[in-house]
Amino acid sequence: MKEATRFLGLDVHADTIAAAYADDGRDGEVKSLGVIANEPGAVRRLVQKLGAKRLRVCYEAGPTGYTLYWQLAELGVPCDVIAPTLIPVKAGERVKTDRRDALKLARCLRAGELTAVWVPDQAHEALRDLVRAREAAKADQQRARQRLGKFLLRAGRRPPKNHAAWGTAYVEWIRAQKFEYVAQQATLVDYLSEVDHATERIKRLEAAIDDALQHAAPTVKAVIEGLQALRGVAKLTATTMAVEIGCFSRFESPKQLMAYCGVVPSEHSTGSSRRKGALTKTGNAHVRRVLFEAAWCCRHRPSLGVALKKRQRVVSAATRELAWKAQHRLHRRYVALAGRGKPNQKIVGALGRELLGFIWAVAVQVERERQHEDATTQAIAA
Repeated sequence: MKEATRFLGLDVHADTIAAAYADDGRDGEVKSLGVIANEPGAVRRLVQKLGAKRLRVCYEAGPTGYTLYWQLAELGVPCDVIAPTLIPVKAGERVKTDRRDALKLARCLRAGELTAVWVPDQAHEALRDLVRAREAAKADQQRARQRLGKFLLRAGRRPPKNHAAWGTAYVEWIRAQKFEYVAQQATLVDYLSEVDHATERIKRLEAAIDDALQHAAPTVKAVIEGLQALRGVAKLTATTMAVEIGCFSRFESPKQLMAYCGVVPSEHSTGSSRRKGALTKTGNAHVRRVLFEAAWCCRHRPSLGVALKKRQRVVSAATRELAWKAQHRLHRRYVALAGRGKPNQKIVGALGRELLGFIWAVAVQVERERQHEDATTQAIAA
């Protein structure tokens, strides 16, 4: 006789884990197990107590990451990491505690009402952390530049009109500024040193990303190279896409990926009324940022510049054909929307959504090519 499954819900925090289980069957027992320490030993004892062979575990994705997921995987326990925003919520529910959250997770897991997120392996997550660190450094650089620029503006110091913002001449002009008061000069030196520090930090992280990509998984490297065949998608954008989305083939269609990234319109329809609103902007914000930046390139006429030709040398003819098709389609779309007087923000949102469809097509094609190559290599070796 097959042993019944026991569904374990965990509400995970930095130091503690609230646990509850629900037995199989609609009328199965639902019971709180209290709170344990968030330590490998305590987790192992809990699994042994409940029986690893019949357990199915879940917990919410959050700041604790996937460490618990990997611990459970080593113990041979299937675990789902749940998307917090997709957990069902009862209207009028006003009391929230760790114990209630654990019980709720156990019940919903048993009912099949939870949506699991994709969990990267440890090497993939390490690369993603590095890319996000570079993104954070870029944001810090922008804030430091804004503080310095506004300080100079308050002091009545305006750069020459022919100096591009934060170009070489612009920075040299800033370094040449002198103030009468010691306090103002000290402020200038401090703001400028923060800009220099952020710039050096970005260079250091970009060099680390280049080094990490040399040791990345072959499929990840192939996807990054393939995505760079698209106009507006250079190395950092392609790397961000690859590490944030992971396996593109897990999405059965580009529409699923668009919904996952939050670039589909919201909708409120009832009866015969059908109303669509702004983009949902749910899901991965890192992907949306680089996607919309890349979409701005679609306003230019289709062409193959020197840099793009160089990036396309390492990809297959089928990928180059897809990339060329994308340029024509997206530019026609831009001209059509601009001709109707649509605001630039809405145009970029629409172009970003279609560009994401081509990104999905290129990535899936590259992943299939890699699978075919791996299968051929294994057959020859056998």
